[in-house]
This record gives sequence, C-alpha cells and structure tokens, in this order.
Amino acid sequence: MDGGATPAAGAANPSAVMAKDPEIKYICGDCGIVNYLSARDPIRCRACGYRIMYKARTKRLIQFEARSSSSILTWSGAVLRAWLRCI
Repeated sequence: MDGGATPAAGAANPSAVMAKDPEIKYICGDCGIVNYLSARDPIRCRACGYRIMYKARTKRLIQFEARSSSSILTWSGAVLRAWLRCI
C-alpha cells in the first residue's frame, strides 16, 4: 500500500469529468476562411480579425412544418377594423 486513500470516482480521469465545449464551424465574412469556435471564444476571424462570421449550413436534413393559422388572420382583421374606425 502506498498509504493513500483510493481516488474518487472520476478523479482518475479528469477529462471524463469536464466535457469540452463543442466547436461550431463558422465562415469569415471578409476572407472566407473556415473557423471553428466554441461558446467562449471571441467572435473574430483567426486569419484576418474580421468580426462578422457566418454559421455554416448543416448537412443534416431539417424539415419545418408550415401551416396557415386562422388566429393570425383574425388578429390582422381586428387590427384592420380598428384602423378603419380611426379614419
């Protein structure tokens, strides 16, 4: 025995306890270089220092459902009637 207590769960591997922030792919608005930024990184191109970055489009299929809502039509109709009364 080396005289010490057994390590706590997760203490043997500190990288297992702290998860790394995921890096997201951004494209510089000036030079077009691809940059990978995490949540705490400053929003700045690493090549030219430009501060406008565009998030790269995902390759994953994303589907949105578009419906017309009757409540929107009713609300806009009510606003129109109120506006016409003011004239």
